[in-house]
Amino acid sequence: MQILVTGGCGFVGVNLSHFARLNGYKVRILDNMVLGNPGHLEGLDVDLIEGDIRDAATVEKALDGVDAVVHLAADTRVIPSIENPKFNFENNVIGTFNLIEAMRNAGVNRLVNASTGGAILGEVDPPVHESMVPKPISPYGASKLACEGYLSAYAGSYDMQAASLRFTNVYGPRSFHKGSVVAHFIKQILNQEDLLIYGDGSQARDYIYVDDLCQGILACIDRSAVGVIQLGTGIPTPLDDLIAILRDVAGEDRITFNVRYEDWRPGEIRHTYGLIDKAREVLDFAPQVKLDDGIRKTWQWFKNREQGKREE
Repeated sequence: MQILVTGGCGFVGVNLSHFARLNGYKVRILDNMVLGNPGHLEGLDVDLIEGDIRDAATVEKALDGVDAVVHLAADTRVIPSIENPKFNFENNVIGTFNLIEAMRNAGVNRLVNASTGGAILGEVDPPVHESMVPKPISPYGASKLACEGYLSAYAGSYDMQAASLRFTNVYGPRSFHKGSVVAHFIKQILNQEDLLIYGDGSQARDYIYVDDLCQGILACIDRSAVGVIQLGTGIPTPLDDLIAILRDVAGEDRITFNVRYEDWRPGEIRHTYGLIDKAREVLDFAPQVKLDDGIRKTWQWFKNREQGKREE
């Protein structure tokens, strides 16, 4: 089977491409290279197309000969989406519409779409699950809800086998260009900078290691899953607990850091984690990597990257 991975040079896309090749898939990647790093694909047998999902002709070309699509290309940043909602809308909503319309015309009907957990639902009492009514409080969350709506419509109107996976907070190796909390904190620690926390450190997230996420994505393709499915660990971790793990891991290399706390920022969810009962049932999904082990693996990748830069 050949899959097209949009945004395939980004963090999840690169890890998924490696994971998919190990599992016998052929992989084609479409990426505009704004944030993606094709260097992380070095030595990997994939077909790489440089282009933007907002360009319909490019998307049409990328779909030639493809059996299924994993749609990861997106502007995933919450705070920048508040500052520039038009950019977020054009990338996420228009880009996704271009993709599914091109798929309809090309006869490609199997799609796995990367959605989001907390941002799409707004400030609700956890645990979050697929039956909750979405009430996004950021343009990013609204854009992902719009994408889910279009996929539901195309499934109903054109028999598209479309699944929207609501990821929780994904972390792991090859995440240097990510602004998410684990990657951001590790970069700050290695740069000997203070960690800045907006809030009191009690805010909780569900952190899933990228290999576990990739297993869920491929299971979604293999089982032709449809609809909204929450992917995470089902375990809430307060930010201060995450920092404690980072202190332990960095301390093994005799690295210390300070933490500063400031006021909460608007548009951000304070506490969220997901129920993964549906993923367990539909995908036989079972995350394997514990948070402290995953943080250790991620730290080692970042540290090796910094050492390699110094040696060049």
